Amino acid sequence: MNLPVSLFRIHPEVRRALREDRPVLALESTIIAHGMPYPQNLEFARRAEETAKQADVVPATIALVDGFIHIGFEDDILTRIAKGNGIEKVTARDLGTVLARNSSGATTVSATLHLAHLVGIKVFATGGIGGVHRDAVTTFDVSQDLHILAQTPAIVVTAGAKAILDIPKTLELLETLSVAVIGFGTNEFPAFYSRRSGCALQSRADSAEEVVRIFTAQQQLNLRSALLVANPVPTADEIPQPEIQQHLLKALRLMEEKNISGKSVTPFLLKQLVHLTRGRALKTNLSLALNNVRLGAEIARALRDTG
Repeated sequence: MNLPVSLFRIHPEVRRALREDRPVLALESTIIAHGMPYPQNLEFARRAEETAKQADVVPATIALVDGFIHIGFEDDILTRIAKGNGIEKVTARDLGTVLARNSSGATTVSATLHLAHLVGIKVFATGGIGGVHRDAVTTFDVSQDLHILAQTPAIVVTAGAKAILDIPKTLELLETLSVAVIGFGTNEFPAFYSRRSGCALQSRADSAEEVVRIFTAQQQLNLRSALLVANPVPTADEIPQPEIQQHLLKALRLMEEKNISGKSVTPFLLKQLVHLTRGRALKTNLSLALNNVRLGAEIARALRDTG
């Protein structure tokens, strides 16, 4: 694929790994800039990259900085992203606009997945995907993540859809878009903070090698959609669904009172949940995100080994 080289700043270690066919794991930056408070977000970002490195996998955190697409970067840029000053929330739709303005932004699942695919990275670990919002029947609020998942052949590791969403409708739309969803060690779709959502899955995998076999079969059949690997939060850090739902209803009422909408919805609700759970939601978010990095690194290695 011919890339607009002038727009990309690929870290030398990432470039070497791709050239030498070593395992690389894509990581998003919105979870850093808009999903967690500073300085915990910076500590998480460093731990995520170190977790990948300890597994002999090259981390490639993706963000837009001053009009350039950075695929992996040094700690000074990571710190800048974490502090969040002037860092926009960038979806796939926004990429052209932000780059043309020479602005900076943290990439969501949709933008990260698209950019990772452009440079040849096949495995991406995130926290939770976006999906169908609870009031979508009247607002038509559906995340771009689902559409990019439908058109990007990659393996995406997630702790399910964010708990603020309508999970049954999200799964229905994923099915409509022909996105394969498999549970990792589970027969039930996880609900971000919670291991269970009440939504059964038709397929599961119990090893990274099994995930790779499924993805390879999709590739051989020229299927252009992603393989979504649903990886439940570790049991020790789970917030059971009935408990988190009580807090979420309070956060949703406050959101309506403040007329929060659009891109601001998810960051607002996540921040409120941290407040309402007295920090427990942040601990769970950190745990599930790092758990996904560990699994993503394992899958990236297995994909390299089956080459």
